[in-house]
Amino acid sequence: MSARRKIEVFSADCPVCREAIAMVERNACPSCEVTVRHMNDAEVAHQAKKLGVRSVPAVVINGKLADCCTGRGPDEATLRAAGLGKPLI
Repeated sequence: MSARRKIEVFSADCPVCREAIAMVERNACPSCEVTVRHMNDAEVAHQAKKLGVRSVPAVVINGKLADCCTGRGPDEATLRAAGLGKPLI
């Protein structure tokens, strides 16, 4: 039995997600086991949150969120600094 690298792609099934899935699948090697996780499943969304996924598409390799996918997603402080919640007087 050979070792496998577990690749999970968290997706909302949007065009950007489908493009990311295709890219991962194109670049996967014979040792890679690629699984697509759909965020409309509550259990998948819960798992994604525990892994630190804040936006999709996101890629997790062997249980670790890939560096390219960290720190993304809406941030309240940044949105407020850009004007969210401030009336246009």
